[in-house]
Amino acid sequence: MSVPGFEGFEKRLELRFFDDDNSITSNPMGLRLIDFESLDQVLNEVQCTVVSAVANRSFDAYVLSESSLFVYPTKIIIKTCGTTQLLKSIRPLIHLARNLGLTLRACRYSRGSFIFPKAQPFPYTSFKDEVLVVEESLPKSLCYRKASVMTPSNNPSRAWHVFTASADVESDEPVVVVEVCMTELDRVNARSFFKRKGDEKSNSDSAGKEMTRLSGIDNINANAFICDFAFDPCGYSMNGVDGDRYSTIHVTPEDGFSYGSFECGLSLYDDGHEDISEVLSRAIDVFRPSDVSIATTYGGEEYNHEVTKRVERVLAKKLGLKCRSRLMDVFPGSGTVVYQSFTPRRK
Repeated sequence: MSVPGFEGFEKRLELRFFDDDNSITSNPMGLRLIDFESLDQVLNEVQCTVVSAVANRSFDAYVLSESSLFVYPTKIIIKTCGTTQLLKSIRPLIHLARNLGLTLRACRYSRGSFIFPKAQPFPYTSFKDEVLVVEESLPKSLCYRKASVMTPSNNPSRAWHVFTASADVESDEPVVVVEVCMTELDRVNARSFFKRKGDEKSNSDSAGKEMTRLSGIDNINANAFICDFAFDPCGYSMNGVDGDRYSTIHVTPEDGFSYGSFECGLSLYDDGHEDISEVLSRAIDVFRPSDVSIATTYGGEEYNHEVTKRVERVLAKKLGLKCRSRLMDVFPGSGTVVYQSFTPRRK
């Protein structure tokens, strides 16, 4: 099928495991012991490859030809854009974990609404079909399951799709995950993500660093080590590594179907880390989009309404973005998801 542009909206999969003796002390590296060749085989099934990688004491971060992969001792996060076959990674990843003595504890699959839904292969043309494929790939021990489509009244075409499955009714995940999807990027800001004339022959590493600097992405979290990559002739991906915290950005800058995403994992109450509303303000300001959606997943931490309201106040004050819709849903064993939609006040 002829497609007018590249699909920026990502599919995201998160798998969490526990050691068979319920302790990670016997295998502190956990999933990080999976060899690169095995990971590469899984990614080949998904239809993407590793283009850059970095690691620290806490986790491994891979920039992919279509988005990102993060491997922690007991958690894997993989998000892929385009027409990739993300769900084909579930069975082989569970198998690789089992070989390390790790058992699946929870699964979360989520995505926004595609810009080019008819270009997607089966099962991604229907969320019901996606849920069936995920459920068939999971062990019966993950008995607490729920699928939900969170549809904002102001823009029904920008729904948030979530499926979760957990072996426990209470979530064990202390991290809050914030996913930002942005469309209709400011044309001037989007120029930062095109290779400049004369740069076509430069390597993607140096071009990526130039995009990081020109766009202001390096100012979002000054403490993070950034592993970036520039695509040819345009497009950009980066993973940020800050202790045990990750962040990631992906950009499709072409006019008519421009898209940018920002995601990070954090704890709302840790000392020494900035207010999430300020971080989001800087991230969104890089792109100045006309349409913004923010999905915040509270795992082990209780939903905090004040944090939600503070994000809305800061984005309104600093960026002129008005919250048009706020939805909330609770997922057994996987926490609470809050989905906010924003557009400029002038709209």
